[in-house]
Amino acid sequence: MFACIYSEKLPADLSLTDFAYAFSPLVEETKAGTVVIDVDGCELLFGSAYQLAQEVARRAKQSRTSGGLESIVNVAIAANPDAAIHAATRLQGITFVSPGEELTCVGEFPVTHLDYSLVKVDEQTAAEIFETLRLWGIRSFRDFASLPVAGVSERLGQEGIRLQQLAAGKTERHLKIKQPAPVFANSLELEHPITELEPLSFIFARLLHQLCAALNAYALGTNELLVELQLENQTTHERRLSLPYPMRDHKVFLKLLLLDTEMHPPAAAVRAVSIKCEPVKPRVLQSGLFVPLAPAPDKLELTLARLAKLVGEENLGSPSLVDTHRPDAFTMKRFVLPSKKSIRKSAIKNRQCLGLRMFRPALRAVVETEQGCPAQISAWGKQRSVYGKVVQLAGPWRTTGDWWREDRWARDEWDVALASSKKLSDEPPGLYRIYRKLNSEMWFVAGNYD
Repeated sequence: MFACIYSEKLPADLSLTDFAYAFSPLVEETKAGTVVIDVDGCELLFGSAYQLAQEVARRAKQSRTSGGLESIVNVAIAANPDAAIHAATRLQGITFVSPGEELTCVGEFPVTHLDYSLVKVDEQTAAEIFETLRLWGIRSFRDFASLPVAGVSERLGQEGIRLQQLAAGKTERHLKIKQPAPVFANSLELEHPITELEPLSFIFARLLHQLCAALNAYALGTNELLVELQLENQTTHERRLSLPYPMRDHKVFLKLLLLDTEMHPPAAAVRAVSIKCEPVKPRVLQSGLFVPLAPAPDKLELTLARLAKLVGEENLGSPSLVDTHRPDAFTMKRFVLPSKKSIRKSAIKNRQCLGLRMFRPALRAVVETEQGCPAQISAWGKQRSVYGKVVQLAGPWRTTGDWWREDRWARDEWDVALASSKKLSDEPPGLYRIYRKLNSEMWFVAGNYD
């Protein structure tokens, strides 16, 4: 049996399909304001088919907060879904069509009210058939259904046969089930508040397993988890786990979540847990035949999480330059593998730039000056030495900053080209960056240009 629910004046912000899911998981959205549900097997919940129709009409009148539509709907029950659609759209209230008695209910409907889209007949063909039927004196569903099948087939073709079966309520088709929108979120309210991590891990494991099963069903992954813990003191403890690439392994999620909970424990006992994520397309990799395998990204993420627990999150990651003129100023950001596109853009952007190879630490230097400018440089270190005559220079550039701090800086910088007497005459000079600290008058070689 099938039930058609029809609403002529439904508010735009309400969904008739979502309302129908409260009665059956098999829902077809035929058109705006019309849905059909399969009610076979619903007797245990709602009783007979007629009782189900009464329940649908009663709930539709309820308020939105109670799950209703705040409007009156037409409900038709029939063994044929198309007969139920025609009955619900033409008859007010609740209609019950007994199997085999479809024409008793819909037989007097005008033949032009046939919903030809249900049998995949285009509008122009349907209009031509309806005009032919008018010339024949066919006015109702009953008249059309009483015509001989052979004659209809000869004069109207297969489209006419399908329309005749539609008028007689004898079409055979399956519902075009509309899948509900996937929800990638799970929550659980606990009977007793939890204060320890071990029992909380079982709750995490259950919710994450359900979440990953939903992601697998749609061939998706996620690179961000949002965890909300409702605490006993009426507050909310929120944690957001950002992943370097999309994953859907509940075991990896559980380990990362437990490590994060150990570093950031909730302030009170937990009485409800909610986990949700934003689905994204999974990462697809194909390694070359002769390319060595890199460490698995999920294992790398677990290793980073364990290190963050030991040394602190602020001391782990990849260095990033700070928007300041302070020399060697940097901060630690979360380690994320750059995409090939961003690497390619960066290479194109820096193709015409010189690369400065910094010396760590900078080499202490002895510099001879002429009129305040470097003329001869000598610097030695454990692994390298720089010395020679300055043949070209640019500068100085004075940088100062953070005068209010103890580690303030102030220095003059030069770019110099050095020519050593031991080099051949046709060999180009080496390019170096040197600087002089203004507070101590000491010279250093910062690095060389590639």
